[in-house]
Amino acid sequence: MTSAALRYKEIVGMAGRAAEDLRAWEQSEADNLQGRIAAAATEVAAATEREHRAIKTAQHWWRMARDNVSRLTWLEVAEDPEPAMNAHPSRLDAYLTDVKPLYQELVDAVLRLGWRARR
Repeated sequence: MTSAALRYKEIVGMAGRAAEDLRAWEQSEADNLQGRIAAAATEVAAATEREHRAIKTAQHWWRMARDNVSRLTWLEVAEDPEPAMNAHPSRLDAYLTDVKPLYQELVDAVLRLGWRARR
């Protein structure tokens, strides 16, 4: 039979080890979270840069389209388009790629107009 003092020492030792294990686990989790936070911040910065590039590209294409039809007095150009909130970020490159052929269709349509329609 073990004495109460030995049992107490054993329990205190186990509690100390448990506290050390908990501190080590918490430190490991904190380090892991810090790494994930840093990675997320990098991803946010990259996404923000892609967004700015996409906005500039869209504005560029819109200006070119507006300039292309500016001499058509019978056509009223709408306000600059707003970003589509339902657009999928993973398709950004595809969206931007889709603009070029559509712009070319506009240019071709304007060029096909007779001289009277261009006034």
